[in-house]
Amino acid sequence: MRRHAFIAGLVLLGLALAARADKEAPKDAKDAKPVTVPFELFETKHIGVMVKINGNGPYRVIFDTGAPMTLLSTKVAKENKLVDPKAPKPLFAPFNTMGEAKLKSLEVGDLKIEDTSAMIMDHPAVEAMSKAFGGVEGIVGFPFFARYKMTIDYQKKEMTFVPSGYEPGNATADLEKMITSMIMSSDQGPKILSPAGQWGMVVEKGKKDDDAGVTVREVMAGGAAAKAGLKAGDRLLTLDDRWTDTINDTYLAASLVKAGSEVKVTFKRGGKEMEAAVKPVSGL
Repeated sequence: MRRHAFIAGLVLLGLALAARADKEAPKDAKDAKPVTVPFELFETKHIGVMVKINGNGPYRVIFDTGAPMTLLSTKVAKENKLVDPKAPKPLFAPFNTMGEAKLKSLEVGDLKIEDTSAMIMDHPAVEAMSKAFGGVEGIVGFPFFARYKMTIDYQKKEMTFVPSGYEPGNATADLEKMITSMIMSSDQGPKILSPAGQWGMVVEKGKKDDDAGVTVREVMAGGAAAKAGLKAGDRLLTLDDRWTDTINDTYLAASLVKAGSEVKVTFKRGGKEMEAAVKPVSGL
């Protein structure tokens, strides 16, 4: 089964951010009228919608209920002059990240929100989708969908939204805090990024490898992965029910598991899908 993810582990973070709502929905939110928005369904089962940025567009993006933020490509940012190209990049700036941009408005179908933000980033998964299906310019995530109660009709290819009254906070800032907290200093070397739990395995994925999952390149003797029965050559598909379609997906999924917690991993060995329970140990 083909499985894809943009940023593994973001489902959990998105749910955590939603759970931290600091404003309750007003009583009159239940009286709000529903709004229907059409969508397209890609072969990868991702939902595509058309949006407008500050009244400009439309632009085709992925609607991802697992993403804690909205992402826009640098192309869209330049066309709408969203970010000063001379401004310094943020601390955590992979994938040609230009930083956070304030949007006057974001429109999805007949829905319009104002004074929201987006991370300007050329994420490789979005670029891959754009090459495969043509013209995909970002992801609409938590800052938009958290404002609504939503239903999805896959047969009609329609989403229906009803305002919930909830106003989400700055998910981008929360994500940066999470990433910063993962930076561990060492007196014997440079600062490194490392998950709190150690898994005892190394994964890899080639540039032309489009299949689901990543390959386990090495399993450390006596480590958590070895004790669970994983072997070099296994194809890791999910980790704690989060997709592991890229190295970044795998790292983020692993980083969200607490040391000492036993979680399920799914993998392929000899063409057969299998499961194992892995308990990562505490890092130094």
